[in-house]
Parts: sequence; C-alpha cells; structure tokens
Amino acid sequence: MGFIEKLKREFSFFRGNFLILVVSWILMDFVNELPGTYYPDYVINLGGTPTILGIISAVSFLALALVQFPGGYLADKYGRRWLISSLTFGVAISYIFYAVAPSWHFILIGALFANLCLLYQPALNALFADSLPPEKRGMGFSIVNLIMSVSTTPAPLIAMFLVATYGPVLGMRIAYTIVTVFFFAAAIIRLKLKESMRNVEKLNLMDTVRSIPQSLREGINVWRKVPRSTFYLFLSRLVLGSSFAMCQPLFQVYAFYVLQIGGQPNPALSPQEDPALQTARIYWGYLMIATVICMIIFSFPVGKLIDKIGRKKPLILAGILLIPGTLLFIYGNYLTLYICFPIVGLAQLLMFSSFQALFADLVTQDKRGKATGSMNFFSYIFMAVGGLAGGILYDRVSPQFPFLLIPILAVISTLIVYFYVHEPKPEEREL
Repeated sequence: MGFIEKLKREFSFFRGNFLILVVSWILMDFVNELPGTYYPDYVINLGGTPTILGIISAVSFLALALVQFPGGYLADKYGRRWLISSLTFGVAISYIFYAVAPSWHFILIGALFANLCLLYQPALNALFADSLPPEKRGMGFSIVNLIMSVSTTPAPLIAMFLVATYGPVLGMRIAYTIVTVFFFAAAIIRLKLKESMRNVEKLNLMDTVRSIPQSLREGINVWRKVPRSTFYLFLSRLVLGSSFAMCQPLFQVYAFYVLQIGGQPNPALSPQEDPALQTARIYWGYLMIATVICMIIFSFPVGKLIDKIGRKKPLILAGILLIPGTLLFIYGNYLTLYICFPIVGLAQLLMFSSFQALFADLVTQDKRGKATGSMNFFSYIFMAVGGLAGGILYDRVSPQFPFLLIPILAVISTLIVYFYVHEPKPEEREL
C-alpha cells in the first residue's frame, strides 16, 4: 500500500458530519481566541474584579447546567441536527452584547444568553461521537484539537495587534464584532448537517416542555444503564473540572498583577492607561502564540498514543503533568510561563482526547445524549461553584490559593481513574 493510500485510509473518517463540524469549529475557535486572549482584562477594564469574573463564570456554568438534561433528552428523542443547526445562531447573537458592552453587566447578560443556547451541547457531543468509528476515536478527537489549534494560531497575534492599536476596550469591541460575523457563518454551515439517529420522533413543542421532568429522571437513571466505570470517569472529571473553572479566568489577572510580567502596575492609573499593563498585554500575546504552537505539535502524537496504548494511561499522565505545570505558574516568572503553559496545555489535550474517547467506548449511541447531558449538568454545577469560589478566594484569601487547589484535586482525580476506571478492550468498545 502506497503512502497516499495509507493516508486516505488513516483519515477515511474525515467526511460528512465530521467534516462539517470541523469546518464550523475552525471558524468559531479562531474567532473565539481573538477576544479570549484578553477577556479577563476586558472585564477588568469595564469595571470588573476577580470576584466579578467569578460571578460571570458561575452564572455561565449554571446556565449550561440548566440546559443539559433537556438537551440530552431532546438529542436522543428528536435527533441531534435541529438542535445544533438552530441554536448556533443564538450563540452568534449573544456576542453582540459583548461587542457593545458599556460595563461588565452586559458581559454577564451575553454569557447567560450564550450558555442557555448551548442547549445543543449534548447533541453536538453525541453527533460527533456518532460520526467516528470506534478504532479512530482517539485520533478523531485529537485531530479536532490539532485543527482548532492551527486555526487559532494567528488569533493571539491579531488580538495583540487590535489591543495595541485601538486600546484594550475598543480593540476588544472590534474582536467581538468579528466573532459575531464568524459565528453566523458557522451557523449557516451547520445547516448542512445530517441526522445521525436512525429513529427520531417529530418535534412537538408542548411535549418538549412537558418532557423536562422526564428528562431529569432519565438523565439520572442513565447511570444505572451504563458501565460502572463510566460513573467513576465522570466523577474524576467532576473533581478536576471544578478546579479548572476556579482558576481559568484568573491566570491572566495573576500574571499581570502578581507575577507582574510587564512590570509593577501603578494603582494611581486606570488599567487602560498603565504602561506596565500595556506591556503585559503584549507579552501575554506572545505567550499565547507559543502555547498554541506547542498544542499543534502535541496534537497528532497524542491521538496516536491514545489509540495505541489505550485511553486510561494518558488520562493518568494528564493528572500527573498538572502538578508541576501549575506550581511553575504560581511561583514562576515570565520566562517560566513558557514552560508551564505547554505542560498544562499538553495535560489538557491528553485529558480531553482520552476522556472523550473512553466515554464513547463505554456508552452506547442510544444513551450518549442522556449520559452526556447528565454528566455535563453536574459538572457545570460544580464548575459554577468553583468559578465563584475562585474569584472570592483570590480576593479574600490570597491570589495563590485557588491555583494551589489544582494539583491537590489533580491527585484525587488521578487516583479515581487509576483504581476505579476499567478500560474496555478494543473488541468491547461500544459503537
């Protein structure tokens, strides 16, 4: 078999719904990283604080939690396509609030609306799993990470240009306007998706409303119908996900104001005018570009590793890597950030790809929507608590404290996987 034939065989799954989702993700992920590069700084400039960042994070996750059970139920009963293709337009509309925000309150409204529209998330996860053959799941999830990492490579550079040229507020307004346009384009592309469920019922809005209590019951009862390892896999994610939610909005704030990567900020000046913060924004942009490049390099080997040695070992390795990566950030400086961010990025890549592949291996197609919705519901509740706690702990206890919880919870999560999660053999993987 020649090289071209081998390549075609290796990537034969790259078609249909998988291809459509990847193209839409490229558009969405690229523009998300534009304002995402400086999102915490934008909220601070609009009058926010670390606690406000925590509140926005908590509201976002609570909104996500509320739609998970009905989202999973609707995905398994009425199909995946209509949820995904229609509600992506709603997410696009939500970014208008970010673009015109005169204060952080508008960011809160936009975040709430966007996350309610993510009612389609269980359907999206289920459709993606439906589109991959079992033997290619590790590669498939990793390839998505690779492609999206490549697509986001220019984003920090463009964000840095916008902020440096137009300032930290106007530059971000331009970035969010671009996000809105690209998300509408992605929503149009997703109209081409095809339903992956064999038997779906015709949508009835009144039945949908009445189905909410039933969706809650089925979302909880689904854990009795899946392998026991699935529950412990979910529990490990619950532990680690809450720690990341606690710190995710605070990395940039900590780097700017505690590590002082651009110099010591002057409290007498506004964040928009402070030269030290202006320098920090430039340095942060370079750091994000370097991190994205490392993620691109890691993506393909990680996918091959997961399909070759299994899902469980990479999941354990991810938890171990988080310990030195986080400690290097807490007690580091600007130069050590170029070491710790790739380590944490590799850990997240291993975690995402191996978790998704193992979850798809364990759960059958007809239960993936409900299991995903249930898992996401409880995950987002814990992440909401974590997000709120992170901002409060940062302001009231110490800036280091939320970050110190990551390695502690990483150890707990890794032990759960090691002792209680049993990986099925290749021939036992669910379709």
